[in-house]
Amino acid sequence: MSVKKKKIDDLNLQLTVEVQPEDYAPISKKKFAERKRTADFKGFRKGMVPASLIQRVYGEQILVESVNEVVSKSLDEYISSQKLHILGEPLGSEKQPEIEWKDGNAFTFVFDVALAPEVSLEVAKSDEVPSYTVTVSAKDKAPMIENMKKYYAEQKEKNPDAEAKSDDDIEKEVAERMKEQYRQESEWRLSKDIRDYFVKKAGLKLPEDFLKRWLVAANDGKYSKEDVEKEFPGFAEDFKWQMVRGYLMDKFGFKVEQKDITDAAEAYVTYQYAMYGIGNVPADMVKDAVNNVLSDRRQVERLVEQVEDRKVLEKLKEEITIKPTKITAAKFREL
Repeated sequence: MSVKKKKIDDLNLQLTVEVQPEDYAPISKKKFAERKRTADFKGFRKGMVPASLIQRVYGEQILVESVNEVVSKSLDEYISSQKLHILGEPLGSEKQPEIEWKDGNAFTFVFDVALAPEVSLEVAKSDEVPSYTVTVSAKDKAPMIENMKKYYAEQKEKNPDAEAKSDDDIEKEVAERMKEQYRQESEWRLSKDIRDYFVKKAGLKLPEDFLKRWLVAANDGKYSKEDVEKEFPGFAEDFKWQMVRGYLMDKFGFKVEQKDITDAAEAYVTYQYAMYGIGNVPADMVKDAVNNVLSDRRQVERLVEQVEDRKVLEKLKEEITIKPTKITAAKFREL
């Protein structure tokens, strides 16, 4: 067995795996013996099926499984020993030669492999990102004020004992609501702008053609080539941020501890209850819900990303210059 590397460009490699009969023969022999022991054919006792029948029915399947096992192990060992930082998984190359699945043959497999671009950047006070304070005009508030007046009037009609709201009270309530709304949106915008700033500063290039192919293959038919092509720009920016975030996690010496994940799960569960208007949830109910979240691998991966985002962004906000910037609601919505 041998693995040969061919460099296509800085981010793309071609790996050719040569598999000889002696590489897969021991695995095939073991799989054949196991299949013979467990095969259930009408007219034969289990374990007594003739080897020729096992070979005729299962021979090619055993061969394919055995060779694939050798190939998979060879690729993993080569990638690890060469310290290749790859993106996704190796993909069968379009230059793959035709294979004749015959026991005793040598086999050649060609794979396309993409490398992760190297991330290198500094963080300094000279890095400047705006933090917006949104000014809300009377015109901005007018639609909500009218809607609130109608709402309270309807409530009063339904229930004469309902608390009356003066125009001043409503205007103050609207002002507070919009202030809080734009505060939250400004915080979100600041985090997004910091991410975008450092992704741009890193200047990463991606092996886009490979990643598009990989996304189609990895999602097992859920997304077509057209779907991936349409959504790829957003995916690419997220992917770049993941690499920048990972680099900064190492740079700042951050780790995601189990407590971080548990706390994030608890915050998520509490938020979900609040969304349904449920407050003061008993501790045992919260604990059970948290355990359910933590038992879901995908949920845990999402929480880890959230924790990494929080740690990195909080640190960046301390290290760079956040420039207070006033902006009108209309201009803010245009960003």
